[in-house]
Amino acid sequence: MSSSRIAKRYAKALFSLGQEEGKFEQYGLELKEFAELCREQAEFGAVIANPVFAVEDRKKILQAVLDKSGFSTTVKNFLMLLLDKDRMGVIASIAEHYENLWDEAMNVAKAKIVTARPLKEDAQKALKEALEALTSKQIKPDILEDPSLIGGVVVKIGDVVLDGSVKAQLEGLKESLKRGGID
Repeated sequence: MSSSRIAKRYAKALFSLGQEEGKFEQYGLELKEFAELCREQAEFGAVIANPVFAVEDRKKILQAVLDKSGFSTTVKNFLMLLLDKDRMGVIASIAEHYENLWDEAMNVAKAKIVTARPLKEDAQKALKEALEALTSKQIKPDILEDPSLIGGVVVKIGDVVLDGSVKAQLEGLKESLKRGGID
């Protein structure tokens, strides 16, 4: 089974438990915090994920860290289970899938927005509001710059791409000219 499928299964399991207990938001924040710790403290993450080290030694290290955390018992048990099942190597992916489940439950959509130049704050707000009206979801924007667009904006929400860039318009014009004319 692929690591992505494994990560989804574990994320779904914790999310379902969080929903049952009414704590899915808390569990998500704790899981994200732990995944960030593993990323920021790469040696710690590498040690607890590495099967070369004895499971008992890794458990002691993880338990010491968890004892100092303010994590809920459920998340602590979940993390120990991941270590037992040798799944610590996919903790970042589990946290990402969990966040996607949380977004879905909260009616939130992530929008990757690419612009040629930086957007002013009022333009960002207007674009976010327009996308929220279009999707009927709360939008979490991720704004990037790509000068090759020349102008305009490209928005990707899930599998939907809205390309209003000058570059795309020029490409469309070029294709029309190749086919023999413009209407």
